[in-house]
Amino acid sequence: VQLQASGGGLVQAGGSLRLSCAASGRTFSSYSLAWFRQAPGKERELVADITTSGSTSYVDSVKGRFTISRDNSKNTVYLQMNSLKPEDTAAYFCAALKTRSGYAYWGQGTKVTVSS
Repeated sequence: VQLQASGGGLVQAGGSLRLSCAASGRTFSSYSLAWFRQAPGKERELVADITTSGSTSYVDSVKGRFTISRDNSKNTVYLQMNSLKPEDTAAYFCAALKTRSGYAYWGQGTKVTVSS
């Protein structure tokens, strides 16, 4: 499985971005999916995840502002980010197939910069 993330960029505080992550492979619908982020000098953190049935969860700092969704017909997972804050600045990574030892597949990062 290969994951290709896109949609990052520079945005002012209060703005919005939508990240996309397109996956190869025929079993996309059977994968749990997630978005992580890593800011400079900080550890990677789980931002949001979505199960195969569509259940979602979010880190507290983005609740009410970010929405994760999936389109199995397009093999794509999205992260809609609204009301962006400077502290959301990070490289964002998509991941697929949660296992006991973590996610099995990772996309390359897409950089999000939020200016104040």
